[in-house]
Amino acid sequence: MNYLRTNNKTQLPFLASFNIFSQPKHQIHFLSTYFKVKNGGGAIFPTKLVYPNYVNKKITTVQLNQSPSLAHLGSGDVVSSNKLITNYIRFGDLGSALNVFERMPVRTTVTWNSILSGFAKKPGKMKEAHELFDRIPEPDTVSYNTMLACYLHNSGVESAMGFFNKMPFRDSASWNTMISGFIRNGKMERARELFLEMPEQNSVSWSAMISGYVEFGDLDSAIEFFELAPVKSVVAWTAMVTGYMKFGKIELAEKMFHHMPVKNVVSWNTMISGYVENGRAEESLKLFRAMIQSGIKSNSSTLSSVLLACSNLSTLQMGKQVHQLIYKSLLYDDTTAGTSLISMYCKCGDLKDALKLFHEIPRKDVVSWNAMITGYAQHGAGHEALNLFNEMKREGAKPDWITFVAVLSACNHSGLVDIGMQYFDTMIRDYGVELKPEHYTCMVDLLGRAGRLIEAVDLIKKMPFKPHLAIFGTLLGACRIHKNLELAEYAAKNLLSLDPSSAAGYVQLANVYAVTKRWDCVSKVWRSMKENNVVKTPGYSWIEVKGEIHEFRSGDRVHPELVCIHKKLVELDKKMRLAGYVPDLEFALHDVGKKQKEQLLLWHSEKLAIAFGLLRLPEGIPIRVFKNLRVCGDCHRATMFISALEKREIIVRDTTRFHHFKNGVCSCSGYW
Repeated sequence: MNYLRTNNKTQLPFLASFNIFSQPKHQIHFLSTYFKVKNGGGAIFPTKLVYPNYVNKKITTVQLNQSPSLAHLGSGDVVSSNKLITNYIRFGDLGSALNVFERMPVRTTVTWNSILSGFAKKPGKMKEAHELFDRIPEPDTVSYNTMLACYLHNSGVESAMGFFNKMPFRDSASWNTMISGFIRNGKMERARELFLEMPEQNSVSWSAMISGYVEFGDLDSAIEFFELAPVKSVVAWTAMVTGYMKFGKIELAEKMFHHMPVKNVVSWNTMISGYVENGRAEESLKLFRAMIQSGIKSNSSTLSSVLLACSNLSTLQMGKQVHQLIYKSLLYDDTTAGTSLISMYCKCGDLKDALKLFHEIPRKDVVSWNAMITGYAQHGAGHEALNLFNEMKREGAKPDWITFVAVLSACNHSGLVDIGMQYFDTMIRDYGVELKPEHYTCMVDLLGRAGRLIEAVDLIKKMPFKPHLAIFGTLLGACRIHKNLELAEYAAKNLLSLDPSSAAGYVQLANVYAVTKRWDCVSKVWRSMKENNVVKTPGYSWIEVKGEIHEFRSGDRVHPELVCIHKKLVELDKKMRLAGYVPDLEFALHDVGKKQKEQLLLWHSEKLAIAFGLLRLPEGIPIRVFKNLRVCGDCHRATMFISALEKREIIVRDTTRFHHFKNGVCSCSGYW
């Protein structure tokens, strides 16, 4: 360091110092020394051939927020000071940028424009921005465009249009800024008018219009503009993929994607997330693999979508691979990435690793807390969820409405009725959180599972908004558990009046009739479904083995290992009966003989998946099975027996919650 302070006339010692400070940990020290040398007069400052290639690079890469004192070192050369201002603006530190600006003895138009852009990004700074703009000695087009952006951010689109009309000169960026302003404010017609007035549209103009139409759901206009565009940028192509995915036109989105002449990471992300949002998680994972093979580097958006796909499919092995990608990238300390991983592990049945990750997140936000509390709730760990909620409050995090959905769900799945009611009653008063339909649904579920059906109905009638589908579906499910035919018919009537095509409404009502042995009514429900062209959602279960998903349906006849699976189930059935298991024929929802009912129950999809797991997974490895519908009562009881007989932990996730079976006991304690 001492050689930087020497009066040596050569530039070589100084150049050597640049190389020494190439490591990030030395960058702050480098900048401080750089300005001391510049202003101290003891050393010969590098020539203009040197500092653009070295000094400015250091200023670009330095973590400015680690050294606010650098703002007081801005009386150096114009180029380096401009660079410092630009970086402070990039980090949102307008105050430090102004400190550098005011200390500069000489300023260029670039300097003025840089500081003006800082005001443009800060809400409520219109007055200061205008005063600064008026001080610019020779404003150029960039100055006017920056001021135009400031109007759009602070004074609204009409004021911006007034300024736009008075601008002495405009370039394509001016027009595009104004067009984008109208689009952001939902004024597509005004944007279109300005687009047509534009002297010469460029690819940015066309892309903005196409993206705007897609955003506001006018796919036909987006297609019209896309077809007319003389030059189609990657942004325009990607916008069209977004539009087709948004409207569920997956094949057209695929066609558009495959015809793209150039794809960037955003294009791939759009396609991957589109698959996930349209319930095509397997395709999203296949495309993700293709993306990696193509050499495209994934970003946080990619990994977030892929993690969601893993969560939806409950593919723990693939999720762990994505975790490794995040670990190797700069995203590992990112709160959003960490939270996505927590959700993935929870939904894949690995609560232990989810909790470990949660404790490793350095800066937890409300979304992080919600993810872990929700995970506990899904796994029926009500007391752990409430303990974490109390810890969240102690840490100073403010609960939101999603937090309370998780808290009420935790109470629901653990039978904590009184505690749940207490939180429900104090949400507004103690936490300032407004009640939403989701909270009422949780409470109806909580009361319904506890057999307090009359209270659940009273709560529905007292709701400050119109009851929705989910709440009547929840009530209907509770009526199934407690065999309350009268309230089941009430719930089904209301549910089907809201959505006559709801297969769940018909099926749940038929289930209630079946458990009360009203077979004539069951037949009537099936006929009504047929007459109304309502198709029952087929139940299926799946299991991941060696990274591959194996799917089973009740009475499955297509799996290549079905003979071995059936043999294993027959073997298990004999063992279970000797241990005291009796098939619960109440869950064989067909008016057939006893033997046929027992056979139907034995081939239920979750039993097929469990048997396959026992055959293919090594001893000691937990079996994780996932079902798209609620697990039936007979399968639940049978799985308890299997876990004890096979000495295997079995984890089953259905649409309601997770069930952890171990040594003949389920984590739900029969409350589900």
